[in-house]
Amino acid sequence: VRLVESGGGSVQPGGSLTLSCEVSGYTHSSGWLGWFRQAPGQEREGVAAIATDGRIRYADLTMGRFTISQDNAKNTLYLQMNNLKPEDTAMYYCAASRLISWPPLTRGPYEYWGQGTQVTVSL
Repeated sequence: VRLVESGGGSVQPGGSLTLSCEVSGYTHSSGWLGWFRQAPGQEREGVAAIATDGRIRYADLTMGRFTISQDNAKNTLYLQMNNLKPEDTAMYYCAASRLISWPPLTRGPYEYWGQGTQVTVSL
């Protein structure tokens, strides 16, 4: 399984970004694809996840500002982020899990990780 993120960058507070994650080799019939983030000196935290059966979970931190989606034809996972805040500054990672029954916004179930894409929100 290979995951490659893109779409990060620098934006001002209130701006928007869409992250993409190209997924290859993930052929499991059940599991989760998720977005995580890690700020310097902090633990990696779950942001959003989408299951193979279509269920979606968001962390409270997104406060309705983020939307996770996927394009199966393009094998791509997306994270649309609106109204970005300085506290959203972090490295964002996509990840893949084969464990459909585990909490999807925790790191434990995820076996495969991308290299990350940096998001910086500042004036």
